[in-house]
Amino acid sequence: MIGELNRDLLEAFIERIPIEFSVLDANDKVVAWNKHGTRIFKRATVVLGKDVRDCHPKKSQHKVEEILREMKEGKRDKARFWIDLPFGPNGEKQKIIIEYYALIDSEGKYLGCLEATQNIGELQAITGEKRLLD
Repeated sequence: MIGELNRDLLEAFIERIPIEFSVLDANDKVVAWNKHGTRIFKRATVVLGKDVRDCHPKKSQHKVEEILREMKEGKRDKARFWIDLPFGPNGEKQKIIIEYYALIDSEGKYLGCLEATQNIGELQAITGEKRLLD
């Protein structure tokens, strides 16, 4: 990163970006997440320090395991998938994109994983062009 952010600015940035994320350490433990009150996939604070597999449905746990194993082995640096999920006040299906990114230090050591989730329904509806302040 170029430049520095003080803690208040960093926290405001982390909560404002239009992506919810969770951070895992090298042992697959959940160490942090943002957007606590507005998450698509809600998490209780007791999840902090727990194995990430326990945060996913049984039917997808083996896929999470495979992604993390491949990241640790250096065979994969990201994984992307998307689902249609009933979401929002009307329960209409929205397109949700979920991405996993390996967190690697400057020497190539695996530090953990970033799991990022975003509702891209509004983005899919974009057509034409809109200029700044239009």
